[in-house]
Amino acid sequence: MAEDWRGDLEVWLAPFLAALRHKTRMRVCPAYIAGLIGPGDRKSVQPMAARGGEFGYDQLHHFVADGVWDSAPLEADLLKEADRLVGDEAGYLVIDDTALPKKGRHSVGVAPQYASSLGKTSNCQSLVSVTLASREVPVMVGLRLFLPESWTDDAERMTRARVPLDRQQALTKPEIAIEEIDRIIASGARFGCVLADAGYGSSGPFRQALSERGLLWAVGLSRRQNVYPADVGLTFPVAKTGRRRQYYMPDRPPVSTEAMLSGERWRKISWRRGTKGRLTCLFAARRVRIAEGHKHRMLDNRMQCMPGDEVWLVGERRSTGEQKYYVSNLPADATLKMLAAAIKARWICEQAHQQLKEELGLDHFEGRSWTGLHRHALMTMIAYAFLQSRRLKAAGRKKKSRGAAATTQHARDKTGHPQPLRTTSNPTMPTL
Repeated sequence: MAEDWRGDLEVWLAPFLAALRHKTRMRVCPAYIAGLIGPGDRKSVQPMAARGGEFGYDQLHHFVADGVWDSAPLEADLLKEADRLVGDEAGYLVIDDTALPKKGRHSVGVAPQYASSLGKTSNCQSLVSVTLASREVPVMVGLRLFLPESWTDDAERMTRARVPLDRQQALTKPEIAIEEIDRIIASGARFGCVLADAGYGSSGPFRQALSERGLLWAVGLSRRQNVYPADVGLTFPVAKTGRRRQYYMPDRPPVSTEAMLSGERWRKISWRRGTKGRLTCLFAARRVRIAEGHKHRMLDNRMQCMPGDEVWLVGERRSTGEQKYYVSNLPADATLKMLAAAIKARWICEQAHQQLKEELGLDHFEGRSWTGLHRHALMTMIAYAFLQSRRLKAAGRKKKSRGAAATTQHARDKTGHPQPLRTTSNPTMPTL
């Protein structure tokens, strides 16, 4: 019974295999994904080949690192499956990044850089991740490598790592994220709000790009970011001498996000139930305008940004004493609970990162090339989507079973045969 998943995997992978359009690749792909899902602490090519027995190291390595096939059709099929599983107009698209620690300097994109998952600067590869999620169920649909300047400034190094010519350019993580978001939108996958941490949310061009695409968003923000109150007035000073002023001026100076919320009323808000009960934090919010408009030189020679669009500024005080700040373009009539629920929904991508690494070997790939790394990452995401489909299917069976039991119970009660009361608890979905 424990091996039933292997037969289910072959059936479930049918659309992906059809996209490969090659008999040998159509056999190797399921073996590679089964190797990621199956037992074993190490999910790099050599131990997977040794455990599987069907294909040798050379065949598995050639498939993922050197084979001539296009990953785009498989990525499209992954998006279709993710949308089927968790696509929802009330769902989320979560943008984040995850670090893959590495030794040496030859693996593509590896460099000393800050790794948020480690909380420090470390020698690693950093990938921008995109997760589609709803009902607290994540399906990761995108992993794209970020190239630091030490790579984009070295054309020979990129060539050795087989970085495609169209990727041999310096892109920030927010720019990579926007490219991925455009790909998701083009696929038709459904979501209602984009979530991201301050690494992305503190980028004005990133937020503006989301708004230009008509998207709702709730993102982290630096506590030092300057903001104006929503009711800031704009005046047109008359210059006594010199040239006539060209721009309106705010009638008060901006303050940091931290200072803007310091005098607000903080309320305890619960956004969901955790394993140890309701999750709660203190939150405060007010309408503001971020200081990110055109820059203007003030009378004292300072450069000051003018007010931008009106948005929500949200603060969070955790039990540890840590304070976090967020900004969102959710409607002006959104409640504090709605804002908190959207902001805290981002945790789901961290769960996905952990499972992809600990259970499916995302960070176990030992090749050095751009193609190999991205194909390995794609295989782990496909494996993860398969496991999520089984998880949801199992949860659906339990729910249906509970419904049938309740109907039987009602019928027995109607016949006059009372049954003893039973206490029930909400079933949890099986772990991956």
